[in-house]
Amino acid sequence: MVRIIAGEYRGRTISAPKGDATRPTTDRVRESLMSMIQSAAGFEDARVLDAFAGSGALGIEALSRGACSVQFYERAPVALRTIQKNLATLGIDTRQARVQKGDVLSNAQSLYGIFDIVFLDPPYAYDAEQIIGFLSELYQGQKLASDAVCVYEHDAKDDQSVDNSLASSPFELLKRKRFGDTMVDLIVIKDDSHDGEER
Repeated sequence: MVRIIAGEYRGRTISAPKGDATRPTTDRVRESLMSMIQSAAGFEDARVLDAFAGSGALGIEALSRGACSVQFYERAPVALRTIQKNLATLGIDTRQARVQKGDVLSNAQSLYGIFDIVFLDPPYAYDAEQIIGFLSELYQGQKLASDAVCVYEHDAKDDQSVDNSLASSPFELLKRKRFGDTMVDLIVIKDDSHDGEER
């Protein structure tokens, strides 16, 4: 079970998918990354993409803290059913939560709307170049608000690869925090790239 840390659903628990197909973010890491977002941008009325949703915990936590909508993207059938169950358990309106099946990396241009917050907690099999490339597709497709905040969880050994991928992208690293073998990066659009939609 996963516990919602703060906001409207604080203290409520949701299910996590069984098996090894997903890697749930621990409560400690989730609490810290939410604090990082709160400091950088806040959640009020944010439009969120939970790109590798798993249980949906990150997106649900954002809704609990004031986000107005979340798109959950997941390709594993068991995880998809878990997200739908968790949303139903909490009574979250389907107008706030849109659950989509598929490989999000192949569907950047078909995503609906513009996002203020993007959660990226992919399986470690995905490399940094793929993930930053996906963010760049969102940027080029005008799917990101100009002040969008992207949170990328990855293996701590991949720091240099992330930095190299960011160097040739429209993004820059705002903050980085390590939790054992896991690194959490807060990524934003570079100042000289700001030509997207304002919040």
